[in-house]
Amino acid sequence: MTDSIFALIAEELGRIVADKGEVLPSLDMDSMFLGGDLPIDSLDLATLLVVLEQRTGQDPFRDGLRQFTTVGELAALYTVPA
Repeated sequence: MTDSIFALIAEELGRIVADKGEVLPSLDMDSMFLGGDLPIDSLDLATLLVVLEQRTGQDPFRDGLRQFTTVGELAALYTVPA
């Protein structure tokens, strides 16, 4: 399941970045969202989380903030029961 969530994250990040006229670098599970090589900001990250909730029907943040900094950590939040 992590692979399908990773693919969904990559797809949506690609869309978000393309809308900004940027190119999404190669992603892996260790890619950092903020402060890394991804051309996104906190608003882009918030947009990604909203889209993930809409597309998966899951909200791992329903009961409060859960920490993540990498693509893999975010993917794991969607594969483990919240």
